[in-house]
Amino acid sequence: MGAKTKQADEKTNVMRILDGKKISYKSYCYADSGVVSGMEVAKVLGQDSSQVFKTLVTVGRSGANYVFVIPVCRELDLKKAAACVGEKKLEMLKAKELLGLTGYVHGGCSPIGMKKAFRTVVDRSAEDFDAIIFSAGKIGWQVELPLSALQKVIRLETADCCV
Repeated sequence: MGAKTKQADEKTNVMRILDGKKISYKSYCYADSGVVSGMEVAKVLGQDSSQVFKTLVTVGRSGANYVFVIPVCRELDLKKAAACVGEKKLEMLKAKELLGLTGYVHGGCSPIGMKKAFRTVVDRSAEDFDAIIFSAGKIGWQVELPLSALQKVIRLETADCCV
């Protein structure tokens, strides 16, 4: 089946937010596996890499930040992404700036529970699945839930934003 949570009572902030909104989800823990990349995470979880998503934070020429949630097997197309949010140009946020801006570290960034609500775009491919899997806000933890449930927690839009 894939990785399981170590203990039923061990929760990340993302899980507590979902619990507080009474949104059901499935959680995975692979903290002891040593895997880091999204493709490795999908493999350890025994999941299709098209269904496992990563959370990327960008900065536009305007100085505004944007969040993109895309499959781990794909890359963000910065030109398409910029067009999605009405920017002329986007750049990836530097890893050293991620914690201060979002409250999350590189490899444990979730679209849920960031310090501020940023405009969030989920790759349209998420609509092809009953549920998507993404970071639970801590390295080694993932949550799985339907896109419709994620929309109850954060404001998001879907668009084709991958290469």
